[in-house]
Amino acid sequence: MTDSHNALVHHSIWGTHWIPAGDLEAAITERLPEVQLDVARTPSESATLIEDAEILLSSFAEPSLLDRAKNLEWIQAMSAGVDTLDLDDLRTRDVLLTSAAGAHAQPIAEQTLGYMLTFERRLDDAIEMRRSGSWERFTGGELAGKTLGIVGLGEIGRRTATFADAIGMDVVGSKRDTDVEIPGVDRIHPPDELESVLVESDYLLVACPLTEETRGLIGRIELGVLPDHAVLLNVARGEVVEQDALVSALQWGVIRGAALDVFAQEPLPADSPLWDLSNVLLTPHNAGVSPQLPDRTAEIFADNYEAYAAGDLDALRNRVL
Repeated sequence: MTDSHNALVHHSIWGTHWIPAGDLEAAITERLPEVQLDVARTPSESATLIEDAEILLSSFAEPSLLDRAKNLEWIQAMSAGVDTLDLDDLRTRDVLLTSAAGAHAQPIAEQTLGYMLTFERRLDDAIEMRRSGSWERFTGGELAGKTLGIVGLGEIGRRTATFADAIGMDVVGSKRDTDVEIPGVDRIHPPDELESVLVESDYLLVACPLTEETRGLIGRIELGVLPDHAVLLNVARGEVVEQDALVSALQWGVIRGAALDVFAQEPLPADSPLWDLSNVLLTPHNAGVSPQLPDRTAEIFADNYEAYAAGDLDALRNRVL
C-alpha cells in the first residue's frame, strides 16, 4: 500500500443536520493531513469521485454508486447502525465495513436520562402548567430504586447504564455474551431470556442494532409482559418496535408511556396517532446529535485509517465486515 489513500466523503453528509460536512472534513484533516480527502457536495460529484476512491465515508452506498467504484476497499459508516447498507452486496464486493459506534453514546445516554427524569419528575406537566399560567403543586417520583432494562448493551447501552447506576437505579440488560462484567449493570440475560428483562423494567431502553433478528423485537406480547407502569424508551431504530402495537399499548394503558426518538417512518407522518397521545414524548431522531460528533467520528476514522494503512485489519474499530 502507498503511504496515502484516497478517501471520499459522500454527498449525503451535506443533507444531514447531525454532522456538518465542513466540520468533519476539518477534524479529519487535522488528524490525518496525509489523507487525500475529497468531499462531494452533489450526487454527480459522488458519482465522479467514487471512481478513484479507495475509502468511502458514508452510511449510504447504493449499488449504482458502488458499480462505479473501481478501487473501493473500505466503507467507514457515519452512524452506529449499518442497516442502511446492503451487507450482502458489500460481502460480494469484498468491501470492508466499519461503523461509528460509540461516537453518539454520550449525547444519547444524556437524552435517555432526560427522558426518564421527564417522566419520573413530571417535567412535561410543569412545562404545560407554565404555558397555561397554572400554579398547581404536584408530586414527582424518584429514579433511585427503579429498574432500567436495556435491550442492547453496546456503547449506548453501557454509557446509559453508568448514568442509571450513578443515580441509584438497578440495571438489567440483554446481551449475547453474558459472561462479562459491565460497569453499572447488575444482571445480564441472553436474548432468549428477554422476558426476564421485561418483567423487571420500570423503564425499558431499546438500544440494539436493527437486524433481521431484532426487527419487531418488541411487539404486542413483549409490551404486555412489561409492568403497566413501565415506560418504553426507543433510541435504536423505529422498526425494532412494532409501532402499531405500541400505539395500542399506549392508548389502552398497557404501559405508562413512551419516549421515542426513532420511528418506522421519518419524519413522523402528521396523521400518526402518536402525535395526539398525552403519554408520549417525541423527539426528531436527534438523540445522537452533539457539537462534539464531528471530532468523535473523525477520531474513530483516524484510528481505523492508521490500522488500514498498516495492513492491520484486526485492529479496526467497530468492524462489521
